[in-house]
Amino acid sequence: MNIKNIVFDFGGVLMDWNPRYFFKDYFNDDEKMEYFLTHIAQQEWNEEQDRGRSLADGTELQIKKFPEWEKEIRAYYDNWTVMLKSDIPHNVEVLKKLGNTDYELFGLTNWSAETFPYALENYDFFQLFNGKIVVSGTEKLIKPDPKIWYVLLERYNIQAQESVFIDDNAKNIEIAQSLGFNTIHIHSETDLQHELAKLGVEID
Repeated sequence: MNIKNIVFDFGGVLMDWNPRYFFKDYFNDDEKMEYFLTHIAQQEWNEEQDRGRSLADGTELQIKKFPEWEKEIRAYYDNWTVMLKSDIPHNVEVLKKLGNTDYELFGLTNWSAETFPYALENYDFFQLFNGKIVVSGTEKLIKPDPKIWYVLLERYNIQAQESVFIDDNAKNIEIAQSLGFNTIHIHSETDLQHELAKLGVEID
């Protein structure tokens, strides 16, 4: 197997983002918080901002649907940076080691075009990608739509068979495999360096 490229998802792989990091203190009531995140500011709603809808449009749309939750809905993107708690150190360490090898590094992320620049500015390891990052909000495409992988492959002229795709979402892993990528499905206990070594990607 001749691996040349390592493709990283960001959220859940390199970055620890979770709206609960803000709303836990905001509500101080886990039951109310879970109701809000399941029924009002649910994942499907946030994903539309990742697909390219503006934060302002997404916010106003949801307030029209749930006017009694206006304050909480506005708080979502006003406090987005609190939700981006930190990087995930053990995986970032592996990324940095890869930065000292000949492997090409790429990013393929579901992320709003409006909020991604904050991460880019505040976490220097993103520089290791040398700008080779496909952001869903910019492309108006979102994983698991196969088209976003084709954007990556065609833009950078790389082959799926020569690439490892790393993600924490099982559906995204499934689609990547169907397109010919070698894959690593990340869980909290995954030893990324070990999993890469199993695919023949050796790093010191």
